[in-house]
Amino acid sequence: MWEYRTPGIPDEYFERTEEVPITKEEPRSLQISKARLSGGYIVYDIGCGSGSITVEAALQVGRDGRVYAIDVDPKAVELTKKNLAKFGISNVDVILSDAKQKIAELPPADAIFVGGTGGDTEEIVRMCYEKLKPKSRIVIGVILIETLYAVLNVVQGLGFSEIDITQVTISKSKKTSTGTMMLARNPVTIISATK
Repeated sequence: MWEYRTPGIPDEYFERTEEVPITKEEPRSLQISKARLSGGYIVYDIGCGSGSITVEAALQVGRDGRVYAIDVDPKAVELTKKNLAKFGISNVDVILSDAKQKIAELPPADAIFVGGTGGDTEEIVRMCYEKLKPKSRIVIGVILIETLYAVLNVVQGLGFSEIDITQVTISKSKKTSTGTMMLARNPVTIISATK
C-alpha cells in the first residue's frame, strides 16, 4: 500500500479512532529519521497507539527486521493490528501489556521508540537503556513540559550520547468557504539519543 522508502505516510491512510492517539505524519517522520533505522533491526514501539510508528518502522527494517509494538490499551492493540493488516505487514509482534512487564522479555534492540506511557516514561527509559545494544538509538516523543524535563534528566543521568532535543510545531492547511487557512497542532518535543 505504501510503495515508497521514505517515511511520512499520510495520516488519512491509517485506520483511526477518537479514543486512540496517533503520532501525526510530520512528527512521526522526524522520529523515524532520528532512530536511524536499517534493514534487519530489532525495534520496540512502546505505547504504540494506532500503530503509525510501528508501521513506518516495520517498513524501514524490512522482512529481516522485527518490531515489537506494546500498548496497555486493548483498543490501541486492535487498531495497530488493523493498520498492520491494511499495509500488509507481517514482521511485527503486537503485545497487549504494561511495557514495564514485557521489556525484560524482549530481545536486545537496535532502536526504541517511546510514546504514550501513562506517566511511567522515566522508568521505561531506564529499562530500555538496559535493552539497547551499544550505539543504538532511543527516540522519545513528549507533549508535556514536565515529562520533557523528567526524561531529559534520566537520559543525561544514564550517560546517553548524541542527545538531541527537537521541538516540532506543525500547521496544516484546511479549506474554508473563502480560501485556505492554517491550523496549528500541538507542539511535540522529540528527544533522541545514542547508547
